[in-house]
Amino acid sequence: MSINEEFVEKAQEFYDYPLTLLNLIKWGVDTFPEQEVIYAPPDAPKLRLTFAQVWDRVRRLASALEQLGVKPGDPKRLGTRVGVLEWNSHRYLELYYAVPGLGATLHTVNIRYSPEDLVYTINHAGDEILFIKDEFMPLLQAILPKLKTIRKVVVMSDKPEPPQVKLPGIEVYEYEDLIKRSNPYEFGDVDERTVATLFYTSGTTGLPKGVFFTHRQLVLHAMGISISTAAPPYELTIKDVVMPLVPMYHVHAWGGPHAMFLTGQRYIYTGRMDWGYILKTISEEKVTYVFGVPVILYLLLTHPDSSKYDLKGLKYGNGGSAIPEGLYKLARSRGIIVINGYGLSETAPVIAQALFKTQSLNWPEDKKENFLMKGLRQIPLVFLRVVDDQGRDVPRDGKTIGELVVRAPWLTPAYYKDPGKTKDLWRGGWLHTGDVAVWDSDGYIWIMDRLKDVIKSGGEWIVSTRLEDIISTHPAVGEVAVIGVPHPQWGERPVAVVVPRPGKKITEDDIKNYLMKFVEKGEIPKWWVPDKVIISERELPKTSTAKADKKALRELYKNVLSS
Repeated sequence: MSINEEFVEKAQEFYDYPLTLLNLIKWGVDTFPEQEVIYAPPDAPKLRLTFAQVWDRVRRLASALEQLGVKPGDPKRLGTRVGVLEWNSHRYLELYYAVPGLGATLHTVNIRYSPEDLVYTINHAGDEILFIKDEFMPLLQAILPKLKTIRKVVVMSDKPEPPQVKLPGIEVYEYEDLIKRSNPYEFGDVDERTVATLFYTSGTTGLPKGVFFTHRQLVLHAMGISISTAAPPYELTIKDVVMPLVPMYHVHAWGGPHAMFLTGQRYIYTGRMDWGYILKTISEEKVTYVFGVPVILYLLLTHPDSSKYDLKGLKYGNGGSAIPEGLYKLARSRGIIVINGYGLSETAPVIAQALFKTQSLNWPEDKKENFLMKGLRQIPLVFLRVVDDQGRDVPRDGKTIGELVVRAPWLTPAYYKDPGKTKDLWRGGWLHTGDVAVWDSDGYIWIMDRLKDVIKSGGEWIVSTRLEDIISTHPAVGEVAVIGVPHPQWGERPVAVVVPRPGKKITEDDIKNYLMKFVEKGEIPKWWVPDKVIISERELPKTSTAKADKKALRELYKNVLSS
């Protein structure tokens, strides 16, 4: 009898343990039952729940979902799609587990989308039930006639007496009422290859694209980041207090709601982002680790109340886009330890972080800081390559630019209902990130730019992020984006859009003269200096994930060099 035949014969005699999200939360509750989840919105009292209480609410919510008609899927088909429009909250955390726990699919709807993109993604996903924060009801009422599949709506509110809502042709329920009148659900196992989550990319190029992930993928992702954030320079332990400032609709809030039950840290969800209130909460709750995109760090550091708070020792996990050098230095001046991370919607998201090797611990401080700001190593179970347009590895010389490609056990297998774009994403059997990078002789990865943001000038590449780094170090610069603009002779030329810091004044010549200092030092070639610097008194336009919207900037300034 072969080993495989024996395995099949005895399959009914042992428990084939599935890697499911339910087993994450159940293990966390068994191990850290008294650890806290805190919901601290700016306009309502704080709510403190233990892990055990969260689990009880998850089970009651699952009973309610079953009564609402939620059906399980399997590895070959999606279960009922349940959409959510909500800020970061304990309710969102409960939905993260109750919906997939039933074998259904959680659609984390991007609340920053335009109404048109909201309609498109909800219809494309085929959501049947929508959980929605009460403040978004006017938006829902406006788009409801265009929603083809929504049959039931559950309203969530922080108010003691939630508003009474009526929607034509729609059954409407209230979240806390469902929790109170439901008994704890007795979960069974679901197949670990069942799709647990579905969401859509930020839609900066064309229509948003759907990505989806199975239970198995998300458990392995949670394990990978739990291991990596326990290592230097993160060194997070059960003693840490974590505040995610990345939205829970965005790429699983970078895995925090899953990893938290493995690491046992206290988590604080802040509802709508109010930066002064968040600074106050960081101080009151003794938060030690915050993670989000660069603009969030900028808003915390430049808020009028920021100087009132001692932020020394706070760790900030940066992702979404590279952190400008000027912002990094501003954070370090306040004693904040910024650590670079990297991922995509397509990668669940985390695949690399600024993790130290043994020899890295002995580096001089300036080299450590450069690595923390820009460097990357793959986290456990991830393999990265930097390749040319033929799929061949470029030299590990720290200079030759190629595209970063990846393999890991938690990458989206396809774009939802889009085989054409899927084929391009996975060409050659590696997921193509669309980011250009170099790698050095030690295997460290340095992201240079997005392929679509690299400026092609006279047959050569100009790395927009390098120019942004330098400009951001000018003491009067608050925000900066460098874009490629059509040029009749060179194809494209760089244009910088600069927003001054509050209370500061700056001119185009100030920026160009500042860049010339770096030209004289040999850090950039003279032809990289932007043809034009636009000083804007308005903040840069942002994508739905709070990145500078370079697509919008390119459209706005497409004729600036030809006029």
